[in-house]
Amino acid sequence: MGFFSRFTPIVAYRDLRLFLSQRRPYELIFLVAALCVTSFLIYAFMKDSYVEKEYRPKIIYVEQWPADRTDAQIIAQQKIDAPIKAKALAEQKAREDAQRASFKRLDDKLKAMGI
Repeated sequence: MGFFSRFTPIVAYRDLRLFLSQRRPYELIFLVAALCVTSFLIYAFMKDSYVEKEYRPKIIYVEQWPADRTDAQIIAQQKIDAPIKAKALAEQKAREDAQRASFKRLDDKLKAMGI
């Protein structure tokens, strides 16, 4: 803690100003260039770090049905649920196909590189 108790921003600023005043002009140019390259790389990694959300299926825990329902009621409910289920399956298949295609592209690139 002794180190931080002696630290003040004003003294740090003066020290930096003294250090920079003793540098040659080409050293300051290289300092600015190094800061620009580093800042660009950090920005590029932050910009490229988009991650898609993981797919989470909709979970239906319990469906309660009366014990004395008729076959006609069962068939009517199946007709209602069939398009919803078919749509969900089609969306899942499309996601899987897109994932499979991206893996295939990656595999083709790796094979082209000899890996």
